[in-house]
Amino acid sequence: MLEKLKMLLGLDQEDAELDEKLNWIISSTQKRLKLLLGGIEPPDEMDYIVIDVSIIRFNRIGSEGMKSQGVEGESISFSDDDFSGFREEIQAFLDSQKDATKGRLRFL
Repeated sequence: MLEKLKMLLGLDQEDAELDEKLNWIISSTQKRLKLLLGGIEPPDEMDYIVIDVSIIRFNRIGSEGMKSQGVEGESISFSDDDFSGFREEIQAFLDSQKDATKGRLRFL
């Protein structure tokens, strides 16, 4: 996943200077997604969410806690929730997990 993140950020694959920071961002993003999934490990199909949110977090380094920033006529607004753009996908996954457990009979 680190290689994909570095590619999308336009970083040289051979440059290991930011690897520790990027790995930490990926790890914390995966943990947060797991929490949003109710403790379920995110499937590989959700890797794009981890990558996209990791990019958002990387690009916000140094601007943590800001709601908006204006520089020379350019204004940037930050969302309070990095996962807000993925709520539908997360909910669809959770709904599919509920549907998968319906109709099963368990003998104890």
